Amino acid sequence: MNRDGADSVEMLELAEGMYRDVADELQLAMENLRAGDLAEAKTARAAMRDLRAAMQLVLEERTRVDKLRQDAIGAVDGRRLDFAAARSEIGRRLACLRDAGAG
Repeated sequence: MNRDGADSVEMLELAEGMYRDVADELQLAMENLRAGDLAEAKTARAAMRDLRAAMQLVLEERTRVDKLRQDAIGAVDGRRLDFAAARSEIGRRLACLRDAGAG
């Protein structure tokens, strides 16, 4: 994988770590809210906003990494190119042309 792909994987791992951290913070704030600590409402809202942003970042990076992986394996429209089948088809068509010219 090229350096851009490695950077994307690192960014994805960073985003997933941020997501876990914010999720933990949100869980703690929710537990405090359930215990009656209303001061945690502001923290919970901020954590939810951060969690939403982290999720968006994770999704964007995951999409980018998937695209880079597809590019690396030679995929087109989500499908791998079958070079063996392409060579076979080219050979078949060349044989047809040779046969047509021999007649």
